[in-house]
Amino acid sequence: MERKLVFAVNGERFELAKVDPSTTLLEFLRTRTRFTGPKLGCGEGGCGACVVVLSTYDPVSDQVKEFSVSSCLTLLCSINFCSVITSEGLGNTKDGFHPIHQRFAGFHASQCGFCTPGMCMSLFSALVNADKTSRPEPPCGFSKITKFEAEKAIAGNLCRCTGYRPIADVCKSFAADVDLEDLGLNTFWKKGAKDANVGRLPCHDPGKICTFPEFLKSEIKCSVDILDNSKNTGLPESQWYRPSSIRELYELLNSDSFSKSRVKLVVGNTGSGVYKENDLYDKYIDLKGIPELSVIRRDSKGILFGAAVTISRAIEVLKERKESELDSNKRLVFSKIADHMDQVASPFIRNMASLGGNLIMAQRSQFASDVATILLASGSTVCLQMASERLVLSLESFLERPPCDDRTILVSIHIPSWSSAMESSSGIDGCIASEPTREANILFRTYRAAPRPLGNAVAYLNSAFLAHVTLDKISGDLIILDLHLAFGAYGTEHAIRARKVEKFLVGKVMTVSVLLEALKLLKETIIPKKGTPHSRYRSSLAVAFLFKFFQPLVKDLVVLEKNGPADSSGVAAITEYPNSDINECADILSHRVSHSEQLNNPNVILSSKQLVEFSNDYHPVGEPIKKAGVEIQASGEAIYVDDIPSPKDCLSGAFVYSTTPLAWIKGIMFNSTLASQKVIAYISVNDLPKEGKNIGGSTIFGTEPLFADSLTVCAGQPLGIVVAETQRHANMAARQANVQYSTENLEPPILSIEEAVRRRSFFDVPPVVYPQKVGDLSKGMAEAEHKILSAEVKLGSQYYFYMETQTALAIPDEDNCIVVYSSSQCPETAQGVISQCLGIPNHNVRVITRRVGGGFGGKAVRAIPVATACALAAFKLRRPVRMYLDRKTDMIMTGGRHPMKINYSVGFRSDGKITALHVDIFINAGITEDISPFMPSTIIGALKKYNWGAFSFDAKVCKTNLPTKSAMRAPGEVQGSFIAEAVIEHVSSFLSMDATSVRKKNLHTHESLILFYEGSAGDAPEYTLPAVVDEVASSASYLDRLAIIRHFNSCNKWRKRGISLMPLVYQVTLRPTPGKVSILSDGSIVVEVGGVEIGQGLWTKVKQMTAYALGQLSVDGTKNLLDKVRVIQADTLSMVQGGWTAGSTTSESSCEAVRLSCNILVSRLKSLKQSLEEKMGTVSWDTLISQANMQAVNLSASTYWVPDGSSAEYLNYGSALSEVEVDILTGGTTILRTDLIYDCGQSLNPAVDLGQIEGSFVQGIGFFMYEEHVENSDGLVVSDGTWTYKIPTVDTIPKQFNVKLMKSGHHEKRVLSSKASGEPPLLLAASVHCATREAIRAARVEFFSTNDPNSSPTTFQLDVPATMPVVKELCGLNNVEKYLEAFLCAHQKMEANQVWAPREDNLADTKEG
Repeated sequence: MERKLVFAVNGERFELAKVDPSTTLLEFLRTRTRFTGPKLGCGEGGCGACVVVLSTYDPVSDQVKEFSVSSCLTLLCSINFCSVITSEGLGNTKDGFHPIHQRFAGFHASQCGFCTPGMCMSLFSALVNADKTSRPEPPCGFSKITKFEAEKAIAGNLCRCTGYRPIADVCKSFAADVDLEDLGLNTFWKKGAKDANVGRLPCHDPGKICTFPEFLKSEIKCSVDILDNSKNTGLPESQWYRPSSIRELYELLNSDSFSKSRVKLVVGNTGSGVYKENDLYDKYIDLKGIPELSVIRRDSKGILFGAAVTISRAIEVLKERKESELDSNKRLVFSKIADHMDQVASPFIRNMASLGGNLIMAQRSQFASDVATILLASGSTVCLQMASERLVLSLESFLERPPCDDRTILVSIHIPSWSSAMESSSGIDGCIASEPTREANILFRTYRAAPRPLGNAVAYLNSAFLAHVTLDKISGDLIILDLHLAFGAYGTEHAIRARKVEKFLVGKVMTVSVLLEALKLLKETIIPKKGTPHSRYRSSLAVAFLFKFFQPLVKDLVVLEKNGPADSSGVAAITEYPNSDINECADILSHRVSHSEQLNNPNVILSSKQLVEFSNDYHPVGEPIKKAGVEIQASGEAIYVDDIPSPKDCLSGAFVYSTTPLAWIKGIMFNSTLASQKVIAYISVNDLPKEGKNIGGSTIFGTEPLFADSLTVCAGQPLGIVVAETQRHANMAARQANVQYSTENLEPPILSIEEAVRRRSFFDVPPVVYPQKVGDLSKGMAEAEHKILSAEVKLGSQYYFYMETQTALAIPDEDNCIVVYSSSQCPETAQGVISQCLGIPNHNVRVITRRVGGGFGGKAVRAIPVATACALAAFKLRRPVRMYLDRKTDMIMTGGRHPMKINYSVGFRSDGKITALHVDIFINAGITEDISPFMPSTIIGALKKYNWGAFSFDAKVCKTNLPTKSAMRAPGEVQGSFIAEAVIEHVSSFLSMDATSVRKKNLHTHESLILFYEGSAGDAPEYTLPAVVDEVASSASYLDRLAIIRHFNSCNKWRKRGISLMPLVYQVTLRPTPGKVSILSDGSIVVEVGGVEIGQGLWTKVKQMTAYALGQLSVDGTKNLLDKVRVIQADTLSMVQGGWTAGSTTSESSCEAVRLSCNILVSRLKSLKQSLEEKMGTVSWDTLISQANMQAVNLSASTYWVPDGSSAEYLNYGSALSEVEVDILTGGTTILRTDLIYDCGQSLNPAVDLGQIEGSFVQGIGFFMYEEHVENSDGLVVSDGTWTYKIPTVDTIPKQFNVKLMKSGHHEKRVLSSKASGEPPLLLAASVHCATREAIRAARVEFFSTNDPNSSPTTFQLDVPATMPVVKELCGLNNVEKYLEAFLCAHQKMEANQVWAPREDNLADTKEG
């Protein structure tokens, strides 16, 4: 009987007779259905853009189970008889939007919108499962979910636009325990109003969505008998097999057809997100059909999990409280394992990933598993099935075996129960088996240090410790009776037991000296293998975690850390436990350890305040209306380039790129594999049309080639594109390319700034864009009382990480024309480059961009090669071709922010006033110019934020054999501003002054501002910076908090806090922009602008401006006009001279062009309206337009707005105060609070601008704190995916984030008095970095000791990004050892003094006698 794959998507039935077994659910949804909600963001399960809800039905219990999954990893054949819900299935334009969609819209929680459908599905899954619990019914309109659970629901979803705060508010709005008044700016009630109640929110109805259709339930019930009697319930016609027993499995594996095939065994397939598949498999075997692999058995000996049990299901079982398990120790181990697993990966991965798959990856592929480490410490065992035998092994023995072959099956994992009688129920060698006679207590703790507390982040090191301890009731000391110490992920082949340390500690009383010796022994054990990044840091973590574990057990080390009189941040208050006398072992343990855990509680709920001043002067401009199209972004109906249905005969392309920085290309061959057989064509420089050029990018500074010719000049340079039937096949085939290189007669490549300087490899900077110096440097230096000479700062790169990677669709058209849909910030430039490449006129090339899924500068010049290559392939093959870069290729090829090396010399007085500054700047531009010659101007512009007295500089743009660097949000400005702060910090450290006082000392007066910013300083009332800085300091209680922090730091050894206040000056330039407004016959309005909607709210502001400008013609003003306006996509043959969407000013420029176009229409219609009013009285808008059409009035007007030269540039001001807490033991930094004030002029839309400010700031946090851009020795990017590159997530943003939009009055030369908001606030994220420096300084003052006279505890360079290893290294990698040694030394001295003191007394007595 032929079997078919049957499932439902959004209630619709799908039946497939034959399926490519490697097809993922995401690929099917995106290519074979109309649903566009699930997006491809990473292909690794690391971003959440593809999340859907999968439901299964059990006909026996009649229960439906819903859970979120990553559809980019879920194989389509694995969802037989399942139901899939995408965001469109929750609600849509036709059926009405779901409350989740409506709340995302109302809380302004979507910007570019690419991540939003995945966010909605993660939240929906959390709500569904919370509402199924037995918790009390919540008030009407709320879910049973808690606000912590709601916030955590999206911990695995990435967003590059919003900064997460409004998304967290959406999630928490469903929780009954939330105070609605604490939620942020929204359209449901006015901020601060007393009418914030759930009745004003779109109502939450738990039963509204049917997650599993009745027809599918019926089919399952009818199929049960057939399936029960069937030997194999797979889809053999699709090469998908699902054996029902291990015997059947081995029958398949041993058959002839399988022995000659590439076979893949799968459960959840999440491993493919870690280890990419470079080739196709012939056959797949689904192990979920084997009951033995899915069994869960719990008894007095422990819990046995089948290897196919998911991590999520294991967590549920481990958290269950059984009445039979009255022993708290049994519950302790299980619950701690569950808690740790809950921090691994993200919910939509844990819902698919199996325990067995995780352990197999750890054993076979050296995967840095947390699961392996914690189960190793708990004494777990595994059952293995091999071809001829079945083995039960300790997990330790399993991990130490040679890598398992594909015929070895992990059957089950057993986690033993532990009791206070010190017996494990394992019975395997290597587990504790002490005599059960002494009263003891179990202590079990797990630890991990990772770039993120939650979500997708592999640990630098993980560990788990299980100890049996007993109390000596006389001395009060704790004795170690037995011990398991497990460590993993530190650069080792697999998790290990620290046997030597265990052996040393067992039987000993826990004293300081014993602990110190144990830590020294541990350092000899935890040695990462050669080449492991941050190896010394990882070793120090092992010491830190063991110290953390044992500190509560060492009587002399139990010191209560205190916050002081109050908690300055207001978000991390810690309750002290009472100093009562406790004698029982269990009480002492819980007493000491619970306090230790309390100090580092990650479960702090985010809080925020937004203060926004509205303007009604130009209604509806100035109103915080919701973003245009936000509901369809949330529902997944908004169309991005890759959502456009593929035309007939459409092909897909993928780049083949160089992996060598400078070499001759001798040839390109493709390995003979299944994947390479899918190649239809290979397009290279040899396929250019006769009239065409090898051009892939262009700026005013020059062009760059599309493909390498005979010489590749950098790793990551495109060599050509592979074309295949599907994107997946094209990607796989491209990875089969085997490029032969030769470096004969070539000089070594230039891969560093230092080498570029040595070889004088520079790009020219035209004098017209080179900035001007200020004052006389030699005179300024002569006035200085102190000097710092030749200090150095280094800044790394940053990748854009837009959620939508580079993409294009090219469709050949008649008469040698071509239409290209491109995700581009500069369609017009793309049009010009494509026409040159193809050798055809510009009017033959039509480039269309509707919306962009995140840009940040990366979709400007760096998007053009993708669109051009796509167009070339389509032009050559005369078939449509689309390209959607996989995340790795995008990260390798696209470049990013410019790395820099800076040397500075500064002169200053004793009061902190700086008199002179000279800066030498070396900018790494990569291999082509792009916009790099502009960089000196933007860097120096931002550096001028302070009055340096005299200011000189020398800026060089270095040409290196690295991928071209390009504009990234605040290009140059973010680096220049940081350099300025580094100088201020250095001076304040030199003078031992508070950095904030030095900053204020050097703020500009309006007179000095005019000198430094000639032509853009504006009038004196416009210079609001001093007032902004003062307001931040006072409203955020800077001085009070500074005193509290100093007290906190004096009371806390292992946690230090820092606080920093910094100002912002940001120069922007307005550019000429076109606009066109057309009124259609029914009165609806169509608007075109040169700018592209990239999430910045351009369409929303343009709609508001259109309604405002045409409002004078409408009887009811602007009330109904707003709904009549539609802004349409950018089209290079419709709107010419569109320019670039960049520099933060496109929205206001587009608004002004539209306003002027509207004014033309008003002037044409005003006289008609007056004449109609004289005849008819009141004239409605529809009547007016109808009459205008009848009288042949031209109802379309366009303008090309050119800003006035005297007002084309202006300055933006803001200030931020950030407070952080650093964990000295791990280097982890928690941002406790940020207060930010930004002068927005009179905001065109406060909700949009607020989102831009918060999102920009959080992206800056990524640059300064988290995002490590790493290249190998050839300059090839190796931080090339979500596993290795960490942008901020909801758990890493400020715990309290307060933002105020300052309305600074009328600005005559601005567009309706508005100011830019997209880029400037990013610079203020340096306040987090500077606060971290202050916390590190506090640690160094306490722990610092060196014999180096040139080294100082207070003066040091904190790298960017200030990742955990960087912070920990500056705090000290051996602080624990130093602390214990100092403690012992002091203790010995004290004992010596006590021994000596009685002798003096005795002597005195003798003399008296």
